[in-house]
Amino acid sequence: MKTTRMTAAQALVKFLDNQYVEFDGKETKFVDGIFTIFGHGIVVGLGQALDENPGGLKVYQGRNEQGMAHAATGFARQSNRRRIIACASSIGPGAANMVTAAACATVNHIPLLLFPGDTFASRQPDPVLQQLERPDALSVTTNDAFRPVCRFWERIVRPEQLMPAMVQAMRVLTDPELTGAVCIALSQDVEGESYDFPDYFLQKRVHRIRRPLPVKEDLDELVEMISESRHPLVICGGGVRYSEAGEALEAFCEKFGIPFAETQAGKSACRSSHPMNLGGIGVTGNLAANTIAQEADLIIAVGSRLTDFTTGSKLLFTGDGVKMVSVNLSGFDACKMDAVSVIGDARETVKLADAALAAKGYQSGWGTAAAEAKKSWDEEYARLAAYSCDENFKPLIAAGNPETIPEFRKLTGSELTQTSAIALIRKTIDPDAIIVGASGSLPGDLQRMWTTDCRDSYQMEYGYSCMGYEVAAAFGAKLAFPDQEVYSMVGDGAFLMLHSELVTSLQEGKKINVLLFDNCGFGCINNLQMSNGIGNLATEFRYRDEKGGLNGGLIPIDFAAVAAGYGAKTYTVRTLEELQEALEDAKKQTVSTLIDIKAIPKTMTDGYKSWWNVGLASTTGVKEQQEAYEKLMDNRSKARKY
Repeated sequence: MKTTRMTAAQALVKFLDNQYVEFDGKETKFVDGIFTIFGHGIVVGLGQALDENPGGLKVYQGRNEQGMAHAATGFARQSNRRRIIACASSIGPGAANMVTAAACATVNHIPLLLFPGDTFASRQPDPVLQQLERPDALSVTTNDAFRPVCRFWERIVRPEQLMPAMVQAMRVLTDPELTGAVCIALSQDVEGESYDFPDYFLQKRVHRIRRPLPVKEDLDELVEMISESRHPLVICGGGVRYSEAGEALEAFCEKFGIPFAETQAGKSACRSSHPMNLGGIGVTGNLAANTIAQEADLIIAVGSRLTDFTTGSKLLFTGDGVKMVSVNLSGFDACKMDAVSVIGDARETVKLADAALAAKGYQSGWGTAAAEAKKSWDEEYARLAAYSCDENFKPLIAAGNPETIPEFRKLTGSELTQTSAIALIRKTIDPDAIIVGASGSLPGDLQRMWTTDCRDSYQMEYGYSCMGYEVAAAFGAKLAFPDQEVYSMVGDGAFLMLHSELVTSLQEGKKINVLLFDNCGFGCINNLQMSNGIGNLATEFRYRDEKGGLNGGLIPIDFAAVAAGYGAKTYTVRTLEELQEALEDAKKQTVSTLIDIKAIPKTMTDGYKSWWNVGLASTTGVKEQQEAYEKLMDNRSKARKY
């Protein structure tokens, strides 16, 4: 057996550089590089190995560990999970910063490989700098916090442990059912220890991403349920995107007259212009999809986790006798809501069902219902696109502080509504532009209003809805697709929380466009708060007042000045005309841009025949809160129980 003597860190770098995936016969290098903020516990171990011989791995310099891990997630997601960038950090706060990003990746089934530095395996210098000590368990470190948010976790305390750990890590990362965050904690002394690594560990490895087929009995049941249905509805989830099943699903639905609706993760897997595509469904869904959903007698979920936002907190699919069937690689996800489970790859299962239904001569009973629903939504979309601050102006969201809108308009001079801005952005930017978002009111507006016929151009992280994902992941998406324009759709609250990788985009010369909607607050949470009779408490960005509360004047922030200080090209817009000019000029730039959009509060879209189950106070002396609770309990009584 041939061996090569090298340090654990050197072996790790060589191993990573030799990992490939194969999907539908196409081979792709799996690990593009490593994001890092070199610190204690990583710089002289893994850092030495990368400095001496990085091979084909690129080294990216992060600005915030959470941000760089979000960038890596955005890169992997835009690459349809077939390419990754690993992330390495110091042992203490650097590692802890990545925990949130790990949870975000795991929830969304996106491969994210993390190498946090760890304390000494020998424990000789304990407590070492940045070490978290537990008097009841000396082996516990900060990195144990990754255990509940990762799909695979291991700590390397001997060089030879690296081999089984990394083989198992790759197994999880490349498995469509299991993939998520993987944490390999590197004891800092072990990183520099040498071992005679067998050459077969270091050679090229190709991980085949398989397309499992459903068993005959499951497929037969799926086909029988559709055959017996007059009004089926397909839910297009993220599994459709990652299986590259969009074309197959479009053909299936068109052939049999079955309308389909999109989840946040599934949006852009299929063309928005497809005649059977109703658009977004659920709490952040539109009028067309939610109307048809309430009339359906069979829900066919394809590659969906069936979250509360997709199902309207399980109130949306409650018609008489409605049945559910779920096509998914994950048995865990497939059996949700007591659905009939069909375990298999989305594309191949849809194709098999297509052939079987064609043999039966099946056709749904929807007739022109889908087209009529789409027409009604088109009319509503036109209203939202034309919504302006004229003499008939009224906020789209009624619940709120009545003084906020006039105060905001006086403070900023803005005449710009959020829905009209989104419609103009869609009309103006390139048809194949990639948009990235995650939190606030924008995901709801975008799931309802955004249209695209460019597949995989909509990246909305709404599994974890992680504030701070937006800018970092846009940079990651740009690394994955450098020839397409990428736009980060971000609110002022999320931008303030984390935008540091904007600087990394400038460093790398990878232009992203930040479309920042500034409404002086956490707008969607303010809507949730006040629509349930709760006061205006800490959801608008206000100075502290003379009474000690957070109800002073709105806080004006010049976000364009912030980004300009980094070196980005910036704009501040208050009208549709200014927004159009900024968007057109931003296309011409070669550096990252930021457009500070002063969006009037309460001008985002509202719900369309949807409901969200939240935990309201059951005992209160406030009349509005009592009424909200009574409505909540009424809807809970009507919703599916599991």
